[in-house]
Amino acid sequence: MERALRSAPAHAIPEALAAALEGARPDLAGLRLLVNDYHSRVLLPVEPPGAAPADGAGTLRIRGTDAGRAFVSRRPVRHSPGRPGNGGAAPETLYVPVTSRGERLGVLELAAAGPWTDSDLAALEELGQVLGAALKVAWHHTDRYERARRSKRLTLAAELQWQLLPGHACAGDRFSLAGHLEPAYSIGGDNFDWSAEHDHLALTVTNGSGTGIQAALLTSLTVGAMRNARRSGADIAEQASLANDMVHVRYGGREFTETLVMRIDLGDGVVHVIDAGSPRILRMRGTEVTTVELEQQLPLGMFPDTEYRPQRFRLEPGDRLVVVSDGVFSARTARGEFGAHALEQATRRGRLQDPAEVPLAVIDELIEYHEGADLADDAVVVCLDWR
Repeated sequence: MERALRSAPAHAIPEALAAALEGARPDLAGLRLLVNDYHSRVLLPVEPPGAAPADGAGTLRIRGTDAGRAFVSRRPVRHSPGRPGNGGAAPETLYVPVTSRGERLGVLELAAAGPWTDSDLAALEELGQVLGAALKVAWHHTDRYERARRSKRLTLAAELQWQLLPGHACAGDRFSLAGHLEPAYSIGGDNFDWSAEHDHLALTVTNGSGTGIQAALLTSLTVGAMRNARRSGADIAEQASLANDMVHVRYGGREFTETLVMRIDLGDGVVHVIDAGSPRILRMRGTEVTTVELEQQLPLGMFPDTEYRPQRFRLEPGDRLVVVSDGVFSARTARGEFGAHALEQATRRGRLQDPAEVPLAVIDELIEYHEGADLADDAVVVCLDWR
């Protein structure tokens, strides 16, 4: 299977996998790859090449379906229709999660005339990881999978922001990390970025001023400057200073980005952080949720030659950090501000959830607070579990 995926053209990964599986499992009755949409609320099929748009046909909701259970739990889930076909027993469907280094990409739907054994499930769970690794590489060489996961067209600003992300989730021996952006199809200036190294995890959350394409371009410049400094070996104070100078040179102080810059040492859990603006950190230890109090420093790009001073706090095993932009805690409706209390409650209610589910749960509560209306501001939520 791995050889077949490795040698397949980027646009033909599902077909190559189907051909290889049919050789190993002659009773295979069907194979379909589904990827999660930008909202992470439905799974959308990757249609065969040349097929007409499905107009929602074949879409499966993540909540309340066997496919969704496999996606959320990262474990294969059987689905038996329970009604025989004309030739005897109906095919048994199996949903296999497709993941890559902790990031959930979708599910593989497999139907076979015979039953799936426990050894099948173990082998196919591993195959889902192999397929995820192949898809992550192929994703950048074709538009097929990007087209498949869009239930509607993205704005140009959203296109820039989603392509700027390092991924949707990441996991290592010491941590699990996931983030989400809303409104997913029209996000403008909010962003998150991370990089996992052998001794530390770098994490930033950015809230760019303005709206639409203007905010997206501003955030792209900030993230690019931060990455350039980070990849040159600069510490977080130097990263913030360089990004500050680049944004100020371009915008002259008229525009700026409110950014949280973090470096988490994997050996001892010490967090080095610069709070340059509005993103906020909540820490859950046990059932207690508190805001991490930090010295607020100037946003990036407001004044030239600004000196940034890192602060420190320490994580303990079992801690969870939830980082949000001001589009979450400062969101306002006719009912008032969403506020820190509602955010703390949402964080506490999600204490038993997988880190990948927490950003979605917080965003769902925010949307419910808006009574289904569109969010007035961009919102980003990032969740980090420290093991």
